[in-house]
Amino acid sequence: MAGILDLLNSDLGKQIVSGVAGSTGTDSSKAGSVLTMAMPVLMKAMQRNAATPEGAQGLQSALENKHDGSILDNLGGLFGGGVDESVKQDGAGILKHVLGAKQQGVEQVIGQKAGLDAGSVGNILKVAAPLLMGMLGKQKKEQNISDSNGLGGLLGGMLGGSSASNDQSFLEKILDADGDGSVIDDVAGMFLGGSEKKSGGLGGMLGGLLGK
Repeated sequence: MAGILDLLNSDLGKQIVSGVAGSTGTDSSKAGSVLTMAMPVLMKAMQRNAATPEGAQGLQSALENKHDGSILDNLGGLFGGGVDESVKQDGAGILKHVLGAKQQGVEQVIGQKAGLDAGSVGNILKVAAPLLMGMLGKQKKEQNISDSNGLGGLLGGMLGGSSASNDQSFLEKILDADGDGSVIDDVAGMFLGGSEKKSGGLGGMLGGLLGK
């Protein structure tokens, strides 16, 4: 199964990075950095939420009823005339649901690493969240997943599975960050391919994707 970072590095992913950059008025490399950091974090947060029966049911329902992957079928239209306000509002709702009170801290940590203010990161995430849900919905449909166990497996597989457990703990740290910058050094080691992270795993992919 393709991991989320493999998807970001594909032609579809490059189209998403360039579209998100254009629609938010952000430098393309900075938008790419934000998405590279944020997508696994959002997915990890979804995985946490889906660990409860209610959370799994809610995600299942959202993927079946609203986020079936069709948003990815016409990215040219999505980004062509500027992203529709309803898409951003949908994204804001997803972020609030997935990150809750941790949203501000997550945006600050990612912003400090990417060299953007938290508001700019928030704008990027509002556009990225519905696209991430679309990727999940598409994979869910392709793999014919219909229960919470399958959903948990899908999220784990796209995150890179158990082999990336060290990197998973970094994702946990970001999700638990309060924006005071204390996790920045740890996170930098992960995202920029720190010495012990260079070989494979989520950290290695992140480093490679950021061209470090």
